[in-house]
Amino acid sequence: MSQHHTPGRVAVVTGAGSGIGRAVARLMLAEGYRVVLAGRREEPLLETAAGHRQALAVPCDVTVPADVERLFAAALEQWERVDVLFNNAGVFGPAASVDEITVADWNATVAVNLTGSLLCAAAAVRAMKAQSPQGGRIINNGSIAAHSPRPKTVAYTVTKHAITGLTKSIELDGRGFGITCGQIDIGNAATDLMDEIGVGSGAVQADGSRRAEPTFPVQDAARAVLLMAGMPASANVGSLVVTAAGMPFIGRG
Repeated sequence: MSQHHTPGRVAVVTGAGSGIGRAVARLMLAEGYRVVLAGRREEPLLETAAGHRQALAVPCDVTVPADVERLFAAALEQWERVDVLFNNAGVFGPAASVDEITVADWNATVAVNLTGSLLCAAAAVRAMKAQSPQGGRIINNGSIAAHSPRPKTVAYTVTKHAITGLTKSIELDGRGFGITCGQIDIGNAATDLMDEIGVGSGAVQADGSRRAEPTFPVQDAARAVLLMAGMPASANVGSLVVTAAGMPFIGRG
């Protein structure tokens, strides 16, 4: 069945209860996608859905394999396919350098940002292989940290570098099944997470000083994700970097 005969493409969005995930889920719903919203707590998911009839909220902890299986089973039961996964759930982790981080904090950050992304990608790929030759598309949310760290973010930075390897592996292994994969690296979209690390009030710079950094609306970050998601099956955006204009990324010091 061609895309033109489906009422709307089916997307799974993890971390849909806040931030970039919420903005992407809402924009996808507005653009006619059928969206499965995943996140640890149901209440924020229902807030994101705002009663939209094409939204399905599924509480899910991406670090728990059974939860992830249940998430994709719910998607398939409801709409019989998965066209897009926005692999977005993530945590910033502790403020610590390599000699300071506890093993527990390291493992907790890796569990969400890396293992959780792997588990969701695995379930999505299984669903997409089953609908081959149509396949599908996975978009991994990396970060500017996939290119350049902030001070004392060893766990976050390492997991986001690792997402790049996951992205390339999915893209390569998906070739024979019509499955494509790309990574979006977003810098300083205005979210609660950015408030947490002090981007607007004064984020720690490489020289130890603090400075307020520019941000840009999270809705515009969502538009970039939608651009990637909406490419035809014959094309793939493998990597997209979008930052607040003038943020200290190109020249850090």
